[in-house]
Amino acid sequence: MVLSPAPDMPDVTVVGTPAVKITGVRTVPVDLPLAEPFRTAIHDIRSIGCLLVFVETDQGLVGESYLWLSSARRLKVLDTMVASLADLVVGRNPEDVRSIWQDMWDAVELLDRRGVTMFAISALEVACWDLVGKSRDLSVSRLFGRVRDRIPVYADGGLFTTMSIPELVAQAEGFVEKGFRAMKMRLGPPTLAETVERVAAIRAAIGPDVALMADANQGLSLVEALRLGRGLEPYRLDWFEEPIPAHDLDGAARLAAALDTPIALGQSVYNRYGFAEVVGRRAAGVLMPDLQRIGGVCEFIKVAHMAETMDIPITPHLFTEQSLQLAAILPNCCYAERMSWFDPLYAELPEMVDGCLVIPDRPGLGVPFDEQAVARFRAA
Repeated sequence: MVLSPAPDMPDVTVVGTPAVKITGVRTVPVDLPLAEPFRTAIHDIRSIGCLLVFVETDQGLVGESYLWLSSARRLKVLDTMVASLADLVVGRNPEDVRSIWQDMWDAVELLDRRGVTMFAISALEVACWDLVGKSRDLSVSRLFGRVRDRIPVYADGGLFTTMSIPELVAQAEGFVEKGFRAMKMRLGPPTLAETVERVAAIRAAIGPDVALMADANQGLSLVEALRLGRGLEPYRLDWFEEPIPAHDLDGAARLAAALDTPIALGQSVYNRYGFAEVVGRRAAGVLMPDLQRIGGVCEFIKVAHMAETMDIPITPHLFTEQSLQLAAILPNCCYAERMSWFDPLYAELPEMVDGCLVIPDRPGLGVPFDEQAVARFRAA
């Protein structure tokens, strides 16, 4: 998709900086095959479909972002939504990103401010922030002010329900050998006893000092989650993630009150109003905002500050490359998630030192796409 400049859009000049005008929005669908397809309680994932979004300017700068789905077959839906909002971006100065966001938010009122509308708003807003950083020769985190230059990271993308206990143990030990000091496993065998056995085996393999998180992928009933949560408490999980369907905030609040292990949720929650309900009901001890669902950089920061007033930690869901810039500026960010799904899109990946990811300090988001990889994985 390529869009021409919108007519009659006024120039907006920021004092002390040359005016930059957005001249077009371009998207590229890509399909990233997984070396090892996997299942969760509710997913069967064989490849990752991404819609790469490029916001271009009259000064040759390009802002980049992306959206993803568990199949490339449905990327057209996202592409159409991005195209429908691009006229609110083209012709504008990316420095006016907050005003651009508000115009997009107002435009989708009749379509609901959840689902693909927020995906598109997020992609365009994140790309604008990438442009603002590049135009000022600063990383996005420098624009807001850093509190750290590295963040603890947990290994994801393994320890699946389809693996045997010996396979789980071998992979967990492999993560430790690679330098990870935290990792996340999936829950979901048929019985509670089997699930507890699997968690116990991993905890025994990695020892007491490596953090272990567990994700049920919304696959349990409230009663099952209560029983399993109590059974897992001896193994000192850092969090019990999405144990029940994400819409059941009353159930999540009951779990949070009944268990010592923090309940983590948020990757399925849209914008700050959705998170205000989560926080207000005390439904989670850890919030996991997802950059494409929440609405972009500014919404993410608002939610993090909301959580900070309640002493609730946050950890970004996926989008490690972009979310690292947010981790750098938010004091209550406790972890970054390391998932290898999107690695093929990048020529350079974040460095891990002592169980932490080093946060890039290059202009913009600091992690441009690899042009050759984009061409190689381009989808029809």
